[in-house]
Amino acid sequence: MSTVGPEPRQPSLSQLRAFAAVAEHLHFRDAAAAIGMSQPALSGAVSALEESLGVTLVERTTRRVLLTPEGERLLVRAKAVLAEVGALTEEAAALRAPFTGALRLGVIPTVAPYVLPTVLRLVHDRHPDLDLQVHEEQTASLLDGLTAGRLDLLLLAVPLAMPGVAELPLFDEDFVLVTPVGHWLGGRAGVPRTALRSLNLLLLDEGHCLRDQALDICREAGRAEVPATTTAAGLSTLVQLVAGGLGVTLLPRTAVRVETARSAGLRTAWFADPAPTRRIALVMRTGAARGAEYQELAASLREAVRALPVRVVDPGPRPTRYAARPAGPASAAAAG
Repeated sequence: MSTVGPEPRQPSLSQLRAFAAVAEHLHFRDAAAAIGMSQPALSGAVSALEESLGVTLVERTTRRVLLTPEGERLLVRAKAVLAEVGALTEEAAALRAPFTGALRLGVIPTVAPYVLPTVLRLVHDRHPDLDLQVHEEQTASLLDGLTAGRLDLLLLAVPLAMPGVAELPLFDEDFVLVTPVGHWLGGRAGVPRTALRSLNLLLLDEGHCLRDQALDICREAGRAEVPATTTAAGLSTLVQLVAGGLGVTLLPRTAVRVETARSAGLRTAWFADPAPTRRIALVMRTGAARGAEYQELAASLREAVRALPVRVVDPGPRPTRYAARPAGPASAAAAG
């Protein structure tokens, strides 16, 4: 008859913290001071961890402390466990006290300079305990960061047609045609979309969702393609190219005042109704623990952006969610 020995003891969090501190400082006294333990207690915690794992983690000499090869490998696991426990406690704290702690907000470049001031004022006035951390990146990078947990909330153009995310729509804004001084469309209202068929349209670089939106608008107007002979990395450069007479471009209306003020060599033209538009939304992971908090923030933002040249969207009773499906022409506007 076989006998089963006692189950191995599980490492405690205090033991893992002690080991991680020793690995960082390579000195027992400094490590103990860093985590608020006495040196004997820290040494005992590391010894107990080694005993429970059956592996020597550190080499102790009279002059220095070194990690063993086994210690180097297991340190990666120990840090991962401590990081997950930290994330757990942070999320629990957020649930207990909404609008506190860190909120990592990702924003696309064609929204950030024009809408962020409104967002920052709102957070400063209503949620002073919220640590808002802003990351400006292109759409694909932001979505990767959201799904990987690097970011908590996004502010970008939709629809995304992406599973696993929920959209909290904020507002719609028209596109405006920006031309150089002396252009035959400069200053005109009621411009038909078909005018885009023959214009030398300047675009942002590949990867910007605004480029894809502009191309979609051209296709809807009956233009097969737009030769990308000249492109720009940002809207500021794009409007300077227009001012220099190289062509025309499309700007979202929230960007018009800021960008056209940079040069006296620009004019705007307004499309006939219905003008081409884009929708801006907050985007979160479906089922996010702080989902109710994000929906409340979205409701506050809808009120705050009424001062901008936009049309606030009625969100309905629930955020928009999408099941998995292949991206088609309707979703191309937010693919960048």
